[in-house]
Amino acid sequence: MTAPAESTPHRTYTERRAAAQARLAVLDRVSARYANLRGLTFLGAAGIAGLTGFGKLPKPYWWAVVGAIVFYAVLAVLHHYVFRREARERLYVTLNERGLARLSGAWREFMDRGERFLSSSHLYTPDLDVFGQASLFQLLNETATKAGEERLASWLSSSASAEEVVARQGAAQELAPLVAFRQDVCVEARVVSREKADPSHFIQWAEAGPSLDSIRWSRPLAIILPPITLTLYVLGQFSVVPGWVWWLGLFVQLGIAMATLRTLREMEAKMSAGEEGFVRYAPLFARVEGQEVRHPLLQRLQSGLQRPGEPRVSAHFHRFSRLYSWVEFKRHQFHPLVHLFTLWDIHALFALENWRAKHGKEVRRWFEALAELEALSCLAGFAHDRPAFVWPALVTEGPRVEAKELGHPLLDSPVPNDVSLPGPRHALLITGSNMSGKTTLMRAVGANVVLALAGAPVCAREFTLSPLQVLTSMRVKDSLERGVSYFYAEVQRIKAVLDAAQAAKGQSLFLLDEILLGTNTRERQIASREVLRLLLGTGACGAVTTHDLSLAALADEPGAHVVNVHFRDHLEGEKMVFDYKLRTGVVDTTNALRVLRMAGVPVTEAEPST
Repeated sequence: MTAPAESTPHRTYTERRAAAQARLAVLDRVSARYANLRGLTFLGAAGIAGLTGFGKLPKPYWWAVVGAIVFYAVLAVLHHYVFRREARERLYVTLNERGLARLSGAWREFMDRGERFLSSSHLYTPDLDVFGQASLFQLLNETATKAGEERLASWLSSSASAEEVVARQGAAQELAPLVAFRQDVCVEARVVSREKADPSHFIQWAEAGPSLDSIRWSRPLAIILPPITLTLYVLGQFSVVPGWVWWLGLFVQLGIAMATLRTLREMEAKMSAGEEGFVRYAPLFARVEGQEVRHPLLQRLQSGLQRPGEPRVSAHFHRFSRLYSWVEFKRHQFHPLVHLFTLWDIHALFALENWRAKHGKEVRRWFEALAELEALSCLAGFAHDRPAFVWPALVTEGPRVEAKELGHPLLDSPVPNDVSLPGPRHALLITGSNMSGKTTLMRAVGANVVLALAGAPVCAREFTLSPLQVLTSMRVKDSLERGVSYFYAEVQRIKAVLDAAQAAKGQSLFLLDEILLGTNTRERQIASREVLRLLLGTGACGAVTTHDLSLAALADEPGAHVVNVHFRDHLEGEKMVFDYKLRTGVVDTTNALRVLRMAGVPVTEAEPST
């Protein structure tokens, strides 16, 4: 449902975007001043150096050149800090523009559509627009890491228990008004990488076994030898020992450096491949740790970032960042000389090895907690942006799906309808003319159930359901590559639905759209009736759309809980008009010939000759 301009979400995003743009404008002016100062400092230093070099100024002016160089370096550091702040503010502007887009319908242009999670064999995601263009994932996704993205996708791809759903609802309800916190977490995660960071590589490095065991003998030597070599050099200068003796220590150090070179390079390569900016994740974890939360699920996630009596995760990442900076010193031009005299790389990489030995097994837990928080934040953002949506009520006995004024959550202005599947073996048999809204209603039911069982609010005034497995057959496709006809593809899909319904022991919701179209009318009617009986026999509930009005007789069978409902259209002049309202009973009008004639196909209503 499109939010009006005066709504709270619209005002929130507009004000936050304006504030970020104002801060960005100030930073732009500061950046320009630093650029000018750096330019003037450089020109001043160059001018003084030239005049001093040509004897136009006294030699003490070289100190002025040194001072100018130091001042230029300080300006460069401060300017870089401004650049980083500008990047952050641009991210805040982008986040709030995305928030406004979700209110206006422009979210369908978002690039992250979750295609990598699409699977043609999944029991409902291809039929219910869970992933892909104009999908639930595209609307909800505001994650900043691939782990968070995968967690959200898993919630949309599988149902949870009632306890899990209720916990997610409570956590999302607490996070919904915390727009600043949710955006801070997202910005802190995105500022470290242009692409979504993938913590799986870092976790793989952290959980790997020791890499330096084969050269562990070098560690005590790296601690002892450099001071001894330096001492021998100093003693040689005072003629306490021969002046050449210190070279022995240096040659031994060179031998150690050569002997450990390959192993050190291998560990550095593995670590660099997995690091991907995680040295800068300390502020992100610090922001999560510093937020006051009340819901037990949020407290559990927060407590998962810190063991009793130990420093916080942010402190561990601060230390990791410092240690990794020692390794990055290898890029400096003076590194070979420093390594020769101090065995620098051995100290740096063994320090990181010790960090991994102490914290490596906990890293997965840290990022799993962060991923769950990201997924919860997506649900919270959805709740914040759709204040008219309702939080579903979960019941344990089912299968059950009942809704008042249900609408499709992906439509900007859905037409609401009531839907009632109050228990096992209940089904709706939906008839109606073409384009009247039959399939849209089933997708609305399915999409809202997917949202509800992920822990999100739904597009309805009231919504009650039990945990269940969603099963659909709507967009069946043939496959030339596999040599599968349309009819056989339908049969395979229906078999998968039946098997899943039996495995779920009736705790399932089936949604079937015009099944078995790939065969003749008589066999389709017989087979469709039998498929529906088999599904209801498992104890499942669901809905079926059909143009075969003979199926309506199922409602008259003894013990049946099949209810006939329909959509209809009417003519206004030469134009067909649909109200998309669900009515009880079987449809008594059709429009196939009218649709053909409106498309320019010259069909008549004459009966074919025999």
